Amino acid sequence: MAYDITVRGTVAEGFEGVREEFAAVLAEETAEPGAQLAAYLDGRPVVDLWAGDGITGDALPAVYSSTKGAAHLVVALLVQEGILDLDRHITAYWPEFTGGGKERLTLREVLGHRAGLIGADGGFTPDELADDRLIAARLAGQAPYWQPGTALGYHALTIGALTGEVVRRVTGRSVQEHFEERVRAPYGLDFHLGLPEALEDRYVPIRPLVPTPEQTAEMLANPVDPVSPTGIAFSAGSRTAIDMVALVNSRTTRALGPTSVGGVASARGLAGMYAAAAAGLDGRDPLLKPDTLAEFGRVHWHGTDVVTGTVDGFALGFEALRGTYPFLGEGTIGHSGAAGSQAFADPVNGVAYGYTRRTWASQGGAAPENARLAEAVSRAAAPMR
Repeated sequence: MAYDITVRGTVAEGFEGVREEFAAVLAEETAEPGAQLAAYLDGRPVVDLWAGDGITGDALPAVYSSTKGAAHLVVALLVQEGILDLDRHITAYWPEFTGGGKERLTLREVLGHRAGLIGADGGFTPDELADDRLIAARLAGQAPYWQPGTALGYHALTIGALTGEVVRRVTGRSVQEHFEERVRAPYGLDFHLGLPEALEDRYVPIRPLVPTPEQTAEMLANPVDPVSPTGIAFSAGSRTAIDMVALVNSRTTRALGPTSVGGVASARGLAGMYAAAAAGLDGRDPLLKPDTLAEFGRVHWHGTDVVTGTVDGFALGFEALRGTYPFLGEGTIGHSGAAGSQAFADPVNGVAYGYTRRTWASQGGAAPENARLAEAVSRAAAPMR
């Protein structure tokens, strides 16, 4: 079947190669294409591209775990202002957060995916996964799945609820409210933690992965054990079946904007947020001061992830992206998301990057083409500085 792979949008002078790379990626796509790519250099928009039937530059797909970047930008701002202390115990903010060694956890350790609270016994329901406060209520009394602070494991569905409850206890306001008032609204960003009903017509439903025969065979040969760390972290043992595509395509999830997986954004919104955070946008200073940016971008822990089984590292609430993209500078902050989204700010090279897909590219995480596209952006940006 022939698909429309016409590339639309604009690039600044010197970034023509990014358009060419984007076109090449689309030409190799086996599923119906639908993607957006945006980038800023030193706070100036330099790439704004999209392609696919029904896709526009201001279309709003779900971005899954790229939402974590927005949530932890809020946390970074509150740490910067002295409202939160990275090395204070969580129980100082959330007294009910005790049992199984949880009372020894600091905010820094929770941000580094070291809490051992990757899920809850019996799994979560879709209604719980749509609502951070319901997740937090379950986790307050949940025994950790390893001794807290002794290992790292990706808290795919829970980290936003954990850090968000701390924010709510201290400030009386949710992460979603802080993000709207301090980040999204002032810059007019198309990145929503709670999509207004009036913008529903811009939402682009996420489509599931259509596995190759090889992928199907691999999944059948190696099913996820629901009581393994992977199964627990992705709620495979839930009493109610969890369909991660149906979850984000639910109006309830979009309206509540759970901060682990429920954000809705365009590539412009993703890149714009990171530009505002690290370089400044619209003539304003960066949201994060250099020392805050350096602390949240520094890799704090590295090792074998007990959930994914991969050798990985975590900064504070952000992914350690230089292992995947070695051309990025030290202190890069960012986060990928299932279906294939990726976003980051590289403060060394002045680049802010955002990418979205409407169809899952693989089992989860950043789509493979991000390596080519992000490198093309970085290569074009280098001689401009």
